[in-house]
Amino acid sequence: MYFPTTHWSLLAKATLHGETEARSALAELCASYWRPINQFVRSRGFGEAEAEDRTQDFLLHVLEKSVFTRANRLQGKFRSFLLGALVRFLGDALDRRNALKRGGDLQRVSLEVVEVNGELADAFPGSDGVTAFDREWALTILEAALRNLRDEYMAAQREGAFCVLKHFLPGESAPLSYETASAQLGLSLPAFKSEVPRLRRRLRMLVRERVAQTVSAPHEIDDEMAHLQQVLMDKESEFRLPC
Repeated sequence: MYFPTTHWSLLAKATLHGETEARSALAELCASYWRPINQFVRSRGFGEAEAEDRTQDFLLHVLEKSVFTRANRLQGKFRSFLLGALVRFLGDALDRRNALKRGGDLQRVSLEVVEVNGELADAFPGSDGVTAFDREWALTILEAALRNLRDEYMAAQREGAFCVLKHFLPGESAPLSYETASAQLGLSLPAFKSEVPRLRRRLRMLVRERVAQTVSAPHEIDDEMAHLQQVLMDKESEFRLPC
């Protein structure tokens, strides 16, 4: 069974290989997880500028310290691992800040010697920070899948068709009627109606491929797909894909 390159593999590549590959891997990790990490940091009381610095520091820390080697990659999702590591990282940062204010130094078990398996993230069920992280994670995946779908239509020289069909994807608050859309594309109503479910199936497949990159084994994909759908239920109006 084919299983795509995951973010676990990407993190291993970034920490174990040469500088050029590490920079490329870091860029991809930043693109995929910058927003979720930044939202969680801001939910912990950091201002916008400091949250950006903390986000950058955390991503560099993960790479420089090979944090992923402490995780059980066979029993965890990358999302949970990253959030657990982030909670510990911010805790260390807060302790250092408080110690400096007191003029002393507080000794703490560091992130590098703690097994990071995402369990700490479960200590905050329903918290605003975890919810913000998960929603940004889900939106980032969905938006990437939508861009891929648009690119496929553009490659097939069907960008105009996509601009009409996209109104029938999740997130459109005022979709066109089938009659109006089919007329715009010059298709019969039955022909157009067959296009819509095909488009939705392709989007779901692209989302699934993205989700597959964030788990350690194929059997975890369905659970993450269900979680993604759940956290997006009240957020569908927040994303748009303009032509």
